[in-house]
Amino acid sequence: MLALIVIAFLVSTLVMLAMMRRGRRYGRRYGTHMPQRFHKGHVPRLGGTGIFLGMGVAWLAAGLIGEDHFHVALPVRTSGLALLCMAPAVLAGIAEDLTQRVPVRLRLVLTLGSALLLCWVLGLQVQRTGLGIVDGGLAAVPYAGLIFAAFAIGGLPHAFNIIDGYNGLAGTVAVLVCLGLAHVALQVGDRQLAAVMLCLTGATLGFLAWNYPRGKIFAGDGGAYVWGIVIALGCVRLVQRHDIVSPWFPVMLLIYPVWETVFSIYRKLARGQSPGHADALHFHQLIFRRIVRVAIEDNESRRLLARNNRTSPYLWGFAAMSVVPAVLFWNHTWLLMLCCLLFVMTYVSAYLMIVRFKVPRWLRSPPPQ
Repeated sequence: MLALIVIAFLVSTLVMLAMMRRGRRYGRRYGTHMPQRFHKGHVPRLGGTGIFLGMGVAWLAAGLIGEDHFHVALPVRTSGLALLCMAPAVLAGIAEDLTQRVPVRLRLVLTLGSALLLCWVLGLQVQRTGLGIVDGGLAAVPYAGLIFAAFAIGGLPHAFNIIDGYNGLAGTVAVLVCLGLAHVALQVGDRQLAAVMLCLTGATLGFLAWNYPRGKIFAGDGGAYVWGIVIALGCVRLVQRHDIVSPWFPVMLLIYPVWETVFSIYRKLARGQSPGHADALHFHQLIFRRIVRVAIEDNESRRLLARNNRTSPYLWGFAAMSVVPAVLFWNHTWLLMLCCLLFVMTYVSAYLMIVRFKVPRWLRSPPPQ
């Protein structure tokens, strides 16, 4: 499977290079007035193209070249159908990255449409939640499990889009989650699913090679949609195939982007705003503004880049607080439920501390030398 990671990495890296050279003019369309903009200059937001192509080529190579070379069976037909089902959502994200004119509702409809296609073609459904009443309802209502799975697969891309704010942030979170999924898949003997996630890992590493720390290219909506759809697909497939895996393993693994999304919706509704309205009050943006010290550089562009890069490690550690317990307790439902509750309490407490300017000194970045 290492060869598949290398293939995905090389294809992704080369496509990113082409996007950086030919896509810079599209970066000019990303307005300087956007509240989530924390960089200077015109950076192309076409990283999703490289991630999608790198992962897709690796999937197809595993099926075309055969199990003898990669020691894993990934049928070409299944991989091809999955890529085709994903295409409407990914292309909508890339179109938004190019034009900045694709409405939020249209992108939401297309991601849900792609999710429904994936669930229908691949036979995906959520059959277990660990909650008796809910499980009874899923079993009693026709297609309820399929709709539940489609909602999860269609919603996670937008969660990754929310946390995609700084160099290396969403990409590193995606790598950590993919490695967690691959580890548990190997624990239960599912090499096929592990290979699927490792291909996405390799493609994402190819993106990170250009994205962190220099910020030469961004993942954009297209990249967030690839991460969200494939990771959600892997979570549903793992729980559906293997009864030993707790249905709360994916919840704990992804609690950071999921809770960031839920809390953001609550926060905006409480202020009388539309949940689709962009703002600069997400957790990672507050860390950037109130914890990371201003770096001393020669010009504003370098100063902003330095602060941008120093923000992501805070969130990497925060994401690890969900990934590590998920991997350790992947087959213990009640422990995972408790860990989810502890994470939510920690998140809300940390958010309120930052908003009220009560952050301990040891959490603040040291002053620049």
